[in-house]
Amino acid sequence: MREKDSVSRYFVEAALHGLGNDPERVQAVLTRAGVDLDALRDTDARLDAATFARLWRAIADELDDEFLGLDSHGMPNGSFAMLSRGLIQAVDIGQAIRRCLSGLGLFLRDIRGTLCVRGDHAVITLNSQQSDPSIRSVAEETFLTVVLGLVCWLAGRRVPIERAQFGHPRPAHGDDHLFWGPNLTYGTLPTEIEFASSFLSLPIVQNQTTLREFLRTSPHWLIIRFSNREGLGNEIYRQLKHCCYQQWPTLAEMAGERGMSIASFRRQLQREGFSFQQLKDEVRRNIAFECLRTPGLSIAEIAERAGFQEASAFHRAFRQWTGESPGQYRAKWHSDV
Repeated sequence: MREKDSVSRYFVEAALHGLGNDPERVQAVLTRAGVDLDALRDTDARLDAATFARLWRAIADELDDEFLGLDSHGMPNGSFAMLSRGLIQAVDIGQAIRRCLSGLGLFLRDIRGTLCVRGDHAVITLNSQQSDPSIRSVAEETFLTVVLGLVCWLAGRRVPIERAQFGHPRPAHGDDHLFWGPNLTYGTLPTEIEFASSFLSLPIVQNQTTLREFLRTSPHWLIIRFSNREGLGNEIYRQLKHCCYQQWPTLAEMAGERGMSIASFRRQLQREGFSFQQLKDEVRRNIAFECLRTPGLSIAEIAERAGFQEASAFHRAFRQWTGESPGQYRAKWHSDV
């Protein structure tokens, strides 16, 4: 998550699921986490990420299950720390993801994840045996939250999701694009997420020292996903996102604004796992998806906002991103809402 370091009431109710219909037990856990139950009665209520992390830990302690009772076996307390210690020894992110999925498979019985590479894309696919659809949806989102949170922390940067699809219907919350990226569909099996396969070769930037701090503050970073908020890449992303495409500065201008040479500017972005072109492409895609979810804008207007001189060029680019036209994506999105 980037725009909001908070979660909707939906995730609070999902986290409490494993406590069953026991009001006293629920209230005791909420009290330990410092959560005001009355403040959550509003359907639009939100909980800041740090408080939700305390609630996650309180429920895990109550159930002795770091997967919050969403699996028939679960993860006894300490499982996550053991898993994380093994991941920092991986040679790159690709190996870390495979180790993570294998490690989770040692504990969980109802859900499995696999990683494969399809051309320029890495895909994590889930196979769930959970028969209760309401639990299945929450379990799948929780599983992927853990995996992606770990991946972003290990890489020391946010890994943008290019496509996500879930087998369950759209849940009753408005955080979906914050968690799973703008190119998102529901009601389509199998549940899977996709990102650029180039991320698989990124090095692991964490060590035993940073692991101790990560475990101390988890699951906070799992919820908001690790990002170097002070890094140059995020700074450039925010600058581009908040100005009109026609006013975007060039790479040389960006470097000059920061008193850097072009070579130093590029090297710093590379150390953070970015290139200037990748950042520009990501901003343009996100603008396109956000605008397509906004009623009243024509395809030509959206193309212009996303930096395309002609609507036909936007159509071609969008088909490369998603395999469908902008109109098809818009119709599908609004039919799901």
